[in-house]
Amino acid sequence: MLKPLIATAAAAVAAIGLVAIPGAGHAERAVRIPAPKLDVPAEKGNAVAVFAGGCFWGMEAVFENVKGVRQVVAGYAGGSRETADYATVSTETTKHAEAIRIVYDPAQVSYGTLLRVYFSVAHDPTQLNRQGPDSGPSYRSAIFPQSPQQRTVAARYITQLGATKAWGGKPLVTRIESGQFFPAEPYHQDFFRKNPAHPYIVRWDKPKVAAFRAGFPTLAR
Repeated sequence: MLKPLIATAAAAVAAIGLVAIPGAGHAERAVRIPAPKLDVPAEKGNAVAVFAGGCFWGMEAVFENVKGVRQVVAGYAGGSRETADYATVSTETTKHAEAIRIVYDPAQVSYGTLLRVYFSVAHDPTQLNRQGPDSGPSYRSAIFPQSPQQRTVAARYITQLGATKAWGGKPLVTRIESGQFFPAEPYHQDFFRKNPAHPYIVRWDKPKVAAFRAGFPTLAR
């Protein structure tokens, strides 16, 4: 979303769809990419994945539509507990990224499949410290593995995708990081569902969800 402390007039106009932002096209279609060659073995019980890739409203909305996902929570990852609040993260000095915590059933959807959705349609992994109209390190592309297996799978998939040239030869800037996840304020949770007419949701996130459902019909609820 457009953070009030750093939003520019141009970005504010972009949020309601009056101007185009270079590189935002990936939010409107699923990029065709292969599945990971390596995946995390399925285990009994739920598992957790943490991804960052721009505004958490749209990321949350996409993954809430994935079969096998039990819960998605918007929040912050990469910084400290003391700075994990929207106003402080908005200063872009906290090391936090806007992120989502996904609880999923590995018997229905694998970690590798979640990664494929993440790279293909949930965000544009070639944009450095920005997504669409939002800019700053809190909007960076980052994966926060929750196990050594997840870290290995994520690292190898980034290498695999880098060789595909799926984004027109642009390099992936996604980082693999360590850090604890902290839930965002209640008003950020399920923002897409609760605010379907919000200008930012209409301009940036509804096309992203539609692109997921069109690009991954067998995964969509």
